[in-house]
Amino acid sequence: MRPALIVMIATVAIASVAGWAVTRGRRLTSRVTAVAIEPGTSRTLAADRSSRISNLRYALSLEIPAAVSQPISGRLDATFELRDASRPLVFDFAQPPERLLKMTAGGRTTSPRVESGHIVVPPLQLSEGRNVVSFEFLAGDESLNRHDDFMYSLFVPSRASVAIPVFDQPDLKARWQLSLKLPRGWQAVSNGREAGRVTAGEQAHVTFDETRPIPTYLFAIVAGRFSIDTAERDGRTLRMFHRESDGPKVARNRDAIFDLHARALAWMTTYTGIGYPFGKFDFVLLPSFQFGGMEHPGAIYYNADALLLEESATQNQQLNRANVISHETAHMWFGDLVTMPWFDDVWMKEVFANFFAAKIVNPSFPSVNHPLRFLLQNYPAAYEVDRTAGANPIRQPLDNLSEAGSLYGAIIYQKAPIVMRQLELLLGEDALRDGLREYLTTNAYGNASWTDLIRVLDDRTPRDLAAWGEAWVSRSGRPAIATELETNTTTITRLALRQSDPAGRDVLWPQRLAVMLGRGSATESLPVTIDGVVTAVAAATGRPRPDWVLPTGEGLGYGDFVLDPATESSLSTTAHRIQDPLTRGSALLTLWESMLDGRVPITAMREELLAALPQETNELLLQWMLDQTRALFWRWTPAAERPAYSARLEPLLREGLNQARSTSAKAAWFATIRSVATERQTVEWLEAVWRREVRVEGLPLAETDEADLALDLAVRDVPHAESILAAQLERFVNPDRRARFAFVVPAVSRDRAARERFFESLEDVRNRTREAWVLDAARYLHHPLRAQSSASLVRPALDLLWDLQRTGDIFFPKRWADATLAGYQGPAIADEVHAFINSLPPNYPPRLRWVLLASADPLFRSAAILKH
Repeated sequence: MRPALIVMIATVAIASVAGWAVTRGRRLTSRVTAVAIEPGTSRTLAADRSSRISNLRYALSLEIPAAVSQPISGRLDATFELRDASRPLVFDFAQPPERLLKMTAGGRTTSPRVESGHIVVPPLQLSEGRNVVSFEFLAGDESLNRHDDFMYSLFVPSRASVAIPVFDQPDLKARWQLSLKLPRGWQAVSNGREAGRVTAGEQAHVTFDETRPIPTYLFAIVAGRFSIDTAERDGRTLRMFHRESDGPKVARNRDAIFDLHARALAWMTTYTGIGYPFGKFDFVLLPSFQFGGMEHPGAIYYNADALLLEESATQNQQLNRANVISHETAHMWFGDLVTMPWFDDVWMKEVFANFFAAKIVNPSFPSVNHPLRFLLQNYPAAYEVDRTAGANPIRQPLDNLSEAGSLYGAIIYQKAPIVMRQLELLLGEDALRDGLREYLTTNAYGNASWTDLIRVLDDRTPRDLAAWGEAWVSRSGRPAIATELETNTTTITRLALRQSDPAGRDVLWPQRLAVMLGRGSATESLPVTIDGVVTAVAAATGRPRPDWVLPTGEGLGYGDFVLDPATESSLSTTAHRIQDPLTRGSALLTLWESMLDGRVPITAMREELLAALPQETNELLLQWMLDQTRALFWRWTPAAERPAYSARLEPLLREGLNQARSTSAKAAWFATIRSVATERQTVEWLEAVWRREVRVEGLPLAETDEADLALDLAVRDVPHAESILAAQLERFVNPDRRARFAFVVPAVSRDRAARERFFESLEDVRNRTREAWVLDAARYLHHPLRAQSSASLVRPALDLLWDLQRTGDIFFPKRWADATLAGYQGPAIADEVHAFINSLPPNYPPRLRWVLLASADPLFRSAAILKH
């Protein structure tokens, strides 16, 4: 069911305003009567408040009962300096009016007035200078993630007001003082240091020191049954809160986790010249957490599985752990110390966190090809959005924070670091570092925008950075860059790159490239900066005629690169023979993009990967090729042709597993076998592995591995699938993982009606509170092997998307759309999705439409290509 969009804009009633004016003995201006209240936090409301409020402090007390069914009661005292008390002041509290029990302001207790998710404080109860406004309330649960024996707040981007009354905007930073009453035996974590704990009967009272100034979206409350591990690193105490019951698993990961945090802190301190800004340093590992991490200062959250790795963890998983730790630590400076004033600049904190995470991780993994990792980590994900009709700018206009969650995605997380690397190449490493130090020092514990940063950096280069940023930051999409190669029988007579804007806007994207020339086993790199429509590669003239020309050398170029015909023909059969892993990866990625545009046949790409996989020695590139092999099998190979493909692919994968020398590589091969297995012999072997009758030499399987394997067997309708699932449920030691598995099981039922009933249950928001579980289940509901019977669920799943954006966390809508559409191919389902998008009402959120278009793009492309 598609929800109706209810937009209520309530202008403060003129009669009431006039009454306030008479009481205070002053005439109200037209500006007063124009105060408007609408759902969410509008930019107008936010600007009005930030111009009037300073020296903000919150004192928050909450009483958290053990039973999830019982409400959390609370009191909040907001203390602040106010300029202009002639007008109403609006707090945010997105709960029904009856949950706000009492309000006191100006020494007077009144019945609170709640409109459209806001509390209106009349001028009568305000004064110039210091004010104290107090609220007693029942907290909203939606952003408190309450479970049977633990809970955690998640207030990004503007969901603090879903739980408590506040000024919910990033440029009103406040000092917070928290007091909690919670069940005896529960631990508690917040941004401030725990100041005291008193236990009486079955209840504990915990207080915390006041924090440094932070915005509402970074305020954190965690309470529940957690274990605590502590370590000393570089004179600092680090504490890790977790719920893991597997002691050896914790012991195996513990030191690496603490070490990675310490290295990240040391690196950021050296780079910025500013010590860690927030005193104590705790982090919490949450089961099935919605994100990889969240940067609450002094209380970082992580997805537990991302940090507590299994023995079978791949190299990518190890790198991803280091990356997410470095990313969240970098946020302590970029995002937490200096915060964007409005969420149109949310990309700034994410770009610096990702950009510096890549630099921080490198020394911890000296054997890894880090330029190749940067390429594979960022470019494919950014292209997945930028090549589509759902492409969006890095910096997007935003009128209301209620839509801020839709800004997040691959363009912010993956494209922006690519752009930042180009900026560093443009300025030089030292100039960028010095500019960032000035930016942080000038705006410490405050707010600053992209414009503020450009103003600082502009003094360090003759280049017009505002114009440069207009193309890269404010415009959507990517350039098309075509190679123009002219040769005689022996040499190059002309080599040029022609840039164009696929959207027809005449946008030019200046960037630094490295054009690679390949001849036999020899390669040569020619640096080029493209600024205009046509850029001549002058250094190429007179060089020997190459077998191929690759404009994406050194992993630098960003765009849709149209290769010359000779290069396309050569690389589509020989890319795997290129000796340098970075050049090899750049060539394969460029071929993949050419395949998606229909320039390279799917069969040619398939054959090239089949030739490449047995020879690949670089584990990063191996993992990427295995991922693309899975995509080729399920999305780009017609169902009727899969048996013939399987007959060649599965023996190759089994041999790759046998030949792999590291546990990490074996895990990558095994995961791909699990994903694509359709041959009876392979499925029977996988079942024997699950039953522990067969052991994969050199690959220990953990609880999570066996659980995923059981689900994969069930979706293949193996005999006795129900008994396998029941037995797997009994194998669990960890209760959180058992609960996740039990939730997902109905999605793999062989009974179509049971799967449909489970899907229908997800229409109730109360059944979607564990978003990670929901997404796991959705992937199985829409698995390619169930595509024929589950196609009827596609339209209802897309209908839910709007409600998911309204009720869920920031990544949920895109991941739901991806999980819904990833299992399908062919014109019929593509036409149905096209029709759905074309029928969207005019008031459908534009950014949510972009999400749909980006998620549906692979389906549309595969349908068009396979149709021919």
